[in-house]
Amino acid sequence: MCGALGAAVALLASRQRWAEGTTTVAGGVFPLTAKGSEVTGVPAALAIVGLAALVAVFAVRRSGRLLVAALLALSGAGTVAAALSGASDGGVLDEKAAQTSGVTAATAASLSHTAWPYVAAAGGVLLLLAGLLALRYGRLWPAMSGRYERSGAPRPRAAKPLDPDRPEDLWKALDRGEDPTGAGPA
Repeated sequence: MCGALGAAVALLASRQRWAEGTTTVAGGVFPLTAKGSEVTGVPAALAIVGLAALVAVFAVRRSGRLLVAALLALSGAGTVAAALSGASDGGVLDEKAAQTSGVTAATAASLSHTAWPYVAAAGGVLLLLAGLLALRYGRLWPAMSGRYERSGAPRPRAAKPLDPDRPEDLWKALDRGEDPTGAGPA
């Protein structure tokens, strides 16, 4: 639950507005905004990786479970790091200011940041916690059943019953080395 909630929070937060500012265009003030996905796409991407790892941690066994749990924990840690580094980034707003004003040296003024990057970081912490829990207790969890897994050995084919009225069945039995009369090997 912790991992699924963390991934959902990180994905939701990366779609929200992370930064606001203004730029001057033709003597007027123009508002600028930047969503989390525009600032950095890493938290959303790592949240998706975390979701996939969260599902896979229950599908694999032994060392595979440890590897997937480590991937889950690393995706959480990466989400935290990327969200916190994007929390004070104003580069995207500077780029938007340059595009809007047509002046390449234009920068965003009155820059402010929202709390959404920290919400994404909290989602990353939940993913990290889920990964650490899976690393610690994953070996005790039940694994998926191997009931429907195939072994590497080929399955024996059941011989089709011979129809004595069909000559091709008799010839195929002879080709296989069988006695079509049922008296023993040919």
